[in-house]
Amino acid sequence: MPRPRTLLVAVAALTVLAAGCTTDRPTGAAGQRSGAGASPQPPAAGTGDQSKFFVQADYDAQLAMRSQTPEGPADRPWEQAIAPEPVDTAEHRKDGPYRLCFSNAAVNNPWRQVGWKTMQAEVALHEEISGLTALDAEGKDDKQISDIAELQAKGCDVLIISPNTTATLTPAVTAACAEVPVIVFDRGVETDCPVTFIKPIGGYAFGADAAEFLVAKVPAGGKILALRISPGVDVLETRWSAAKVAFDASELEVVGVEFTDGDAAKAKSVVSDYIQRHGRIDGVWMDSGATSVAVAEAFEDAGLPVPPMTGEDQQDFLRKWKDDGLTAMAPTYPTYQWRTPIIAALKILKGEEVPKVWNLPQPKITAENLDTYLQPSMPPLHYALCGCEDMPGFPEGWGGTKG
Repeated sequence: MPRPRTLLVAVAALTVLAAGCTTDRPTGAAGQRSGAGASPQPPAAGTGDQSKFFVQADYDAQLAMRSQTPEGPADRPWEQAIAPEPVDTAEHRKDGPYRLCFSNAAVNNPWRQVGWKTMQAEVALHEEISGLTALDAEGKDDKQISDIAELQAKGCDVLIISPNTTATLTPAVTAACAEVPVIVFDRGVETDCPVTFIKPIGGYAFGADAAEFLVAKVPAGGKILALRISPGVDVLETRWSAAKVAFDASELEVVGVEFTDGDAAKAKSVVSDYIQRHGRIDGVWMDSGATSVAVAEAFEDAGLPVPPMTGEDQQDFLRKWKDDGLTAMAPTYPTYQWRTPIIAALKILKGEEVPKVWNLPQPKITAENLDTYLQPSMPPLHYALCGCEDMPGFPEGWGGTKG
């Protein structure tokens, strides 16, 4: 059955949580520009040229944020902010009830589906929200551009946007800012016009965490295979940018950087091919954890031990890590960030300050804290850092079962 183009989510109807849509990406110098004003490209090394998305100041800032203490309630990381610079929103203050609108890049992977369910559950917590109108761009720039124009005509009090790509969506976001308060989250755009931009620390922190783990675990001269999902998405580009910096400074050899489109079968095939070509692979870096289990299985199918590898907070990977005793770590890009735009929208409409760039905490999962994030009652494709455990309908609304 085709998906409806418009989802009008009344608060009373949010007891049933449906899958949704979005994507992820970081920022530039002011926290929202990804490619604009990028610093000169460092010279190419064995890993190739640095991405046009690389901005040295942003890289430095994100790596520093990893050790900074966030402000906000300790038990609600989706309300915390690292190094916030508040902006006045008094001009947007108005009486409720409020109608919110959401232009979503897509719900084309489990991460986005978990996030969309969580966003809808957050809306249901606020009786002052009369409804949420959401359009799914289905991963298409042209559709999202028309979606944003359509939503502006619906009388929304706030427009929330998770951009499909950075540069192409910038003009549409800029135009929307002139008509309605805009919140951008998950992925960035090349304009500072949104009232706030919400994201975890970002792609540089994710990529560096994963690469630093492999540099520490793989002996000098070891062969590293880097697996990426797709090019042109800022948060994914900066994940690889940070990893490239770490690998280029190390004594490891990156024997390949391959795109898998997030497809498990393709990822498994790529790994198998590299094992045959190189005889061994000593570590696997990944910019997303969706295919981590398939990667591990490729080594098992070849009769080889699984080398040090990285993943994400998806339950199937965490379970395999635990059960098989893998040498692994998982950077995260928490899906609890999907709660924050709803909270931010209400603050803006009540005239309360919000951070111009709302940097959320971005934990990493290690062998020491793995058990904290394992959730036996949740399905394999559930992401542990949803921040949804305290929400009505959990775990059944997210596909889980009561323990």
